Amino acid sequence: MEARVNVFDRGRSLIASALACVACVAFAAAPDATPVLQPFGGSGNAPAAPWKMVGLPAQTKPFTRFSVVDLDGHTALRVEADASYGNLVHPLDLADLAAAPRSLRWAWRVDQPIDAADLRRREGDDTAIKVCTLWDLPMSKVPFVERQLLRMARVRGGEQYPAATVCYVWDTQLPAGTQVTSAFTGRLKYIVLRSGADGLHRWQEERRDIAADFKAVFGDESDTLPPLAGVAVGADADNTHSHSLAEVADLRLEP
Repeated sequence: MEARVNVFDRGRSLIASALACVACVAFAAAPDATPVLQPFGGSGNAPAAPWKMVGLPAQTKPFTRFSVVDLDGHTALRVEADASYGNLVHPLDLADLAAAPRSLRWAWRVDQPIDAADLRRREGDDTAIKVCTLWDLPMSKVPFVERQLLRMARVRGGEQYPAATVCYVWDTQLPAGTQVTSAFTGRLKYIVLRSGADGLHRWQEERRDIAADFKAVFGDESDTLPPLAGVAVGADADNTHSHSLAEVADLRLEP
């Protein structure tokens, strides 16, 4: 009986962890989807639809704050985390893979990084800024245990959480080019693009071949590219109880 209880408790803990991490990249159902990335909105305003705030299921901790500002000639999304969690998600309906964009471009800057972050550990799984692609990977491609956890998360959270997410991050410790699987779930992969203090307080431009990046981190699960279901921008400082400040601008999908 004791062994059964331990297995049950461990399973419940795994489900909770999966819920916490997968929820960071929940996307809306198809009726709210739009075929192109829309601007964040005008300066001084909250982000405009179809961008929507997404947090954890029944989140009680503070939400990461998002606002639209003018900064150095950019109309930018300001992302501020204060021992908080939250993401801004843009749903997409890109079922036509032949016409789907394969390149994601943006500019970003970090004004206050999270020095205590360490994406390899759960207690350090925070980032001052992340730009994520959400992929509609068929459930049949997801490993069995994670497939069951994802199904439970979808039922419990009431969201159609993506089965594969790739997040580009600006990290404080890991060198650029590092690829890391989330300490909470294999459904989320990080790619470090910028590292350390070099480049802080200045706009940095990025362009990524999102199809190639998906294959690089999820190629062992799928040899075909699934539909792109959404794009997300976020920051979290809840695990390290820290404060961060960053901005993202000129986010667009291209052929």
